[in-house]
Order: sequence, then structure tokens, then C-alpha cells
Amino acid sequence: MSDSIVPKGLRYWFVAHFIADYLFAIPLLFFPSEILSFFNWESIDPLATRLVAAALMGIGGESLIGRNGNAESFLTMLRLKILWSLAANFGIALSIFEGAAPLAWGFQGIFITFSVVWIYYWVYLKKKSKAHTSDLK
Repeated sequence: MSDSIVPKGLRYWFVAHFIADYLFAIPLLFFPSEILSFFNWESIDPLATRLVAAALMGIGGESLIGRNGNAESFLTMLRLKILWSLAANFGIALSIFEGAAPLAWGFQGIFITFSVVWIYYWVYLKKKSKAHTSDLK
């Protein structure tokens, strides 16, 4: 698949995703209790918080590294991002239902936004890659 079908906007979203992930991940990795306490988070598990930070760093880091990839690599990363963001949305929704801190609504909004963006671009690239493949035949 040609990398020419990957829109510049998607590449910019990958950089924005890297920035967003690292802005959250670095403080959570080093200061989980302090950061979550600042936001009135009642139940703090530093291990779980650092695991979330590690996931954010891994996915965000790959967003930066892979931002210049071809369409096939973008489809693979988008599939991962879709699975991660939808699972996060579900988990956050469950937590909100169980009485999570109000900040959870903000996280839900962020993950919903990224889910919509990733799904949009995945569908877009799938259509473009099929059209591109049929043009080559």
C-alpha cells in the first residue's frame, strides 16, 4: 500500500496523540499518588497507575515513531488504537457507573474523541487502500 494515501491530518493526529499521552504518562509514572490526589482521586493504586502510564507511553511513543509510515502500518496502529480506546471507554464507563471521581468524565471525553478519530481514519484508509489496489489491477 502506498504511503501517499495516508492523509497529513492523520499524521498530525499521531503527533498530537504522542503529546497527549506523554503529558499524562510522565507525571503518572513518577508521581502517581501526588497527581491523582491533586485531582481528588480517592482510591490510588500506584502499580495500576504506572501500568496505565506505561501503556500510554508505549502507544504514544509508537504514534511518534510511526507517524511517517505507510498505509499498511497506519492500519495496524489504528486497529490497536481503536481496541485500546474502546476498551478504555468501556472501563471508564463502568467506573463512572460505580461512582468514579468526576475527573473520569474528562477522561471519557478524551477517549471518545480519540476513538472517533481513529475509527474515522481506519475506515478512510480501508476505503482508499481498496480503491488504490483496484486501480493497480
